Amino acid sequence: MTNIEKAPRERRDWINTVSLNHVQRGVVGSFTQADHGSSTRLARLQAGDRIVFYSPRTDYPDGEPLQQFTAIGVVTGAEVYQVQLMPDFRPWRREVAFAACLPAPIKPLLSELSFIPDLRNWGFTFRRGLFAIPADDFDRIAGAMGALSLLRVDAVAAASA
Repeated sequence: MTNIEKAPRERRDWINTVSLNHVQRGVVGSFTQADHGSSTRLARLQAGDRIVFYSPRTDYPDGEPLQQFTAIGVVTGAEVYQVQLMPDFRPWRREVAFAACLPAPIKPLLSELSFIPDLRNWGFTFRRGLFAIPADDFDRIAGAMGALSLLRVDAVAAASA
């Protein structure tokens, strides 16, 4: 393997904190952005990773409070890519194949998600924007969203037992 090639790693699961309006644009275009268009965290994702979108608001920065998981999918494509939206705004993106799902409010799930260390201040966790989560937590969220096609095989077996 050359130093240019990256060794594949095990699949990871991610949350991207994005307003509903921006999530909807990504679903239509089959992409995600993070960190106001930066490539840094998006470069950590690889094809096959699962990703779920949490929308604290309907729009950024002043939309109505929403607090729901609003989309879910699998990262596709080999690399981040850049698009020019305006002369001074060229955000980086990753391709995502979105799955059919229903929005899921976060509050009923809070006590079941291991990545939330403090239930009283749970919203602080999502200020990280794009971050990795345990597979069990992803499966809980995917199940709540009705995205059964994205559940791990062992999670599907446990759910039907």
